[in-house]
Amino acid sequence: MIQYSLKCKKGHQFSSWFQSASAFDKLQATGMITCAVCGSTEVEKAVMAPRLNQKTAEQSAPLSQPSGPAEEALAQLRKTVEQNSDYVGRDFASEARAIHEGTAVERSIYGEARLEDAKKLVEDGVPVAPLPFNPTRKTN
Repeated sequence: MIQYSLKCKKGHQFSSWFQSASAFDKLQATGMITCAVCGSTEVEKAVMAPRLNQKTAEQSAPLSQPSGPAEEALAQLRKTVEQNSDYVGRDFASEARAIHEGTAVERSIYGEARLEDAKKLVEDGVPVAPLPFNPTRKTN
């Protein structure tokens, strides 16, 4: 595992873990890496300093706890989405289109879509928006 500091074209900075350097490159090439703040897919590695872990276990925040107001807001948003919407997985694009066309029951849904499918939904006037979290990633 490797952690990279990342930044988007709008200047937002964040970090994320990847299985390997080549995994990062593959995900970046397919547009699967998005800015944690604005959702932009124009993300690149930022300059990184070596990580010297000098905190003791008592000084470190537990990984399952949000580390600040932004993470707390994201955690609350995720909880609200998951409690009030149906997860449709990789069928998101077709299900969103069916709901928009009236051939499926109208309800709130969330899931995954390829970038080109999501763009087509927007172009066709289907009301969709990217989520600032990965719906398949498990949280502690």
